[in-house]
Amino acid sequence: MSHPDPLPQPAGAHVPPSHTTVEGVVREQLSKALGGRRGMLEAALPTILFTATWLTTRELRLALVLSLAAAALLLVVRLVQRSSVQFCVNAIVGIGIGWFFVTLSARNGGSADDQALAYFLPGILYNSGYTVLLAISCLVGWPLVGFMVGSVTGDPTAWHTDKKIVRLCTRLTWLLVLPCALRVLVQAPIWLSAKAGSIDVDTAVATLGLLKVGLGWPLQLGALATMVWLLARNHTPVGEEPATT
Repeated sequence: MSHPDPLPQPAGAHVPPSHTTVEGVVREQLSKALGGRRGMLEAALPTILFTATWLTTRELRLALVLSLAAAALLLVVRLVQRSSVQFCVNAIVGIGIGWFFVTLSARNGGSADDQALAYFLPGILYNSGYTVLLAISCLVGWPLVGFMVGSVTGDPTAWHTDKKIVRLCTRLTWLLVLPCALRVLVQAPIWLSAKAGSIDVDTAVATLGLLKVGLGWPLQLGALATMVWLLARNHTPVGEEPATT
């Protein structure tokens, strides 16, 4: 079976042996991005604590403090073990952004219910923006997954000269769009209905908290499983050494 043309290499670029195919590059990059079960726990625990504390005590500040403390504790454990702190830092940054939106709501005269809902707004906005960005990158023919390949070859745009690689990266990028788009389609109506008073705020907060966890890593893993299946079908060379005469 013939292989597609290899991705052109910039002068002096070196591709490690483990990165000889586009599929291998994407699998490794995705593995780093997901972080395994521990990364999932570190992402989910602060949200679970925030939601549970708010629903049981109606103390917004306490809910924020406990979620931040949990993320900080997980960060300390990572530091002691000298392992990657990426996912703990991501959680802390997410909580910090949520806290900022809560504070902004309070300053604008928002009620406790408004402030609780404000905590979930950044996630909805983030997924909306990510959906639009990824979709546009596919529609204009420069799928963002392609830049994962470029980060390994040393030339961020050389992959774009091979149409087969562009098609593969476009399919993979669309698979990343789906979880983000689904989160927005499910969570945004609940958030807007709660703001409009159509549904009870406690119900909305509980639902948004569950959805934030349930539509987080499970959806991401579903997209990853589909990617693995797609990547297992082909072996697209990242690059080959010039033939010697």
